Amino acid sequence: MALMSFDPTRAAGLETLADFVPRAGRAYAAERNTDRGPGDRANVSTLSPWVRHRLITEREVVEAVLERHSLEAAGKFVQEVYWRTYWKGWLELRPSVWSRYRSGLAPALDGLSPADRATYDAAIAGRTGIEGFDDWARELLELGYLHNHARMWFASIWIFTLGLPWQLGADHFLRHLLDGDPASNTLSWRWVAGLQTVGKTYLATTQNIEFATEGRFRPTGLATEAPAVSDDAPVPPPAAPPTPAPLPRGRVGLLLHEDDLHAESLAESLAAAGSEVVAVAAPTAGEERSPLAPIAPLVGRFTAHALVDGRDRAVSAFGAPADALDGLTASALIGWARAHELTAIVTPFAPVGPTRDRLDAAARGLADEGLSLTPVLREWDARAWPHATRGFFPFRERIPALLREQGIGRQAR
Repeated sequence: MALMSFDPTRAAGLETLADFVPRAGRAYAAERNTDRGPGDRANVSTLSPWVRHRLITEREVVEAVLERHSLEAAGKFVQEVYWRTYWKGWLELRPSVWSRYRSGLAPALDGLSPADRATYDAAIAGRTGIEGFDDWARELLELGYLHNHARMWFASIWIFTLGLPWQLGADHFLRHLLDGDPASNTLSWRWVAGLQTVGKTYLATTQNIEFATEGRFRPTGLATEAPAVSDDAPVPPPAAPPTPAPLPRGRVGLLLHEDDLHAESLAESLAAAGSEVVAVAAPTAGEERSPLAPIAPLVGRFTAHALVDGRDRAVSAFGAPADALDGLTASALIGWARAHELTAIVTPFAPVGPTRDRLDAAARGLADEGLSLTPVLREWDARAWPHATRGFFPFRERIPALLREQGIGRQAR
């Protein structure tokens, strides 16, 4: 069977969604944990690269699935979509966890002994000699994608068998995954390490890997214990969730970024607020995801083409001219605003991560010039994020109500 590939367009994402919908019910629940390798992903959706950039939105995905299946039948898949929403909300309420992870990367790399550095280099290249792990390492480099279970096994072996810092593994994933999401990636690695649910770790075992790969891999020499990683920074209490900001009136520029490329679905709320979109812009490349090294070329190309696709669709939706920006800097945005005589700039809300860091810095420079940069918070996020105050299972209990509140699914009609 041919290896999968990902076309960074909304059209390709919608085609993949339509192909998956018939399998999103009980078949998905029964087979989703099996990793048959990159040549056969029929048991999972593979939608995450498109959802990560919101070429297609979480709402669209769940709506399409619940048009075909009941929530009872498709509950496992709907929960998987909401896991990403939960992680984003959890980090949104605790942004210091992101900044602490980022600031800890350079010390983690510098603190490696020569032997540990050799192990690290072997791990990222797929040369450890550990069956399965090396295959996943190469699959990540070649395709930019891994089955969710493979990600968990990889992280567990990285931390507990190879004894490498979790931060460096998270950084490697974030730079090489097409669906590399700051919240999902960082917090999933923290969970495996025993930091997210304090003291609870994930141990990869030979038996589980052999079973879930249908005998493809049977690694030996894996750690038999997974002591939680120590951390002197307790999980901070949740902050107040973000609330929708009043949208500006007048001549507005719509700024796109890699975290949300479905601007056409914002048209109605912008028009209702009196925001006249007279210009559209997007950067030519995504943000660097790491202070240690650039993103993988595969990820860079995917993101750059996704930005063009999102920008072109926004031009069609709003009938406004488009500009390509050399980065999300204050100077670039000020020049763009002056060229189109903008009174304000709006942008889809960027959750905690590199894009948000860049936009926050740009907003301060814009304010000095009397220009506002207003984030547009989607209803999907605004309703769900306030409930990410504890673990996922209390959050999961809110899913039926969240769907009803938004009129999604058969139970909402």
